[in-house]
Amino acid sequence: MANFAAGKKSKAISDRSGMAFPYQEMIKEWNGSLVHKSEFEGKHPQIERRDHKADSIALADAKPDRIETATPNLLKTNSFKTGTAGTSAITVTEAGHGRSTSDTVRFYSAQSFDGITATNINRTAGYTITVSDTDTYTFTVATDTATTGNINGGGFRAYAGPVTIVA
Repeated sequence: MANFAAGKKSKAISDRSGMAFPYQEMIKEWNGSLVHKSEFEGKHPQIERRDHKADSIALADAKPDRIETATPNLLKTNSFKTGTAGTSAITVTEAGHGRSTSDTVRFYSAQSFDGITATNINRTAGYTITVSDTDTYTFTVATDTATTGNINGGGFRAYAGPVTIVA
């Protein structure tokens, strides 16, 4: 078995400076280097691994996206136009309406014109429409017919919207 010197006269070489120091004054650093106590440097805090909590994936008090309820659109003044005399077809001009054929549209606050009564246009059940293009669609009123034909009307505060409005 080998014996190592450990007495007060034994010397050790510093791994940092290469100088000889008393063996009993030597300290082992975190990286395994044997250095004198005057040369000792502690481990830098950035080298120490710190446990981090994982980033949260879920949000506290998260709410799902709202589904906006449909609201009626204000139509331009006199946006309704009757077809030929004696017909019950009405064309509605609503810029960029985004509606599809077979959608049900209810009109609000429309006024009587060309033999079509306001009560008939503003029917609670609404009307099934046929889309002509991105700005116009047609529907057929229930009972009235146009007296003159090709007349614009409906007033200046008419709205087109869903059959049911959720408040």
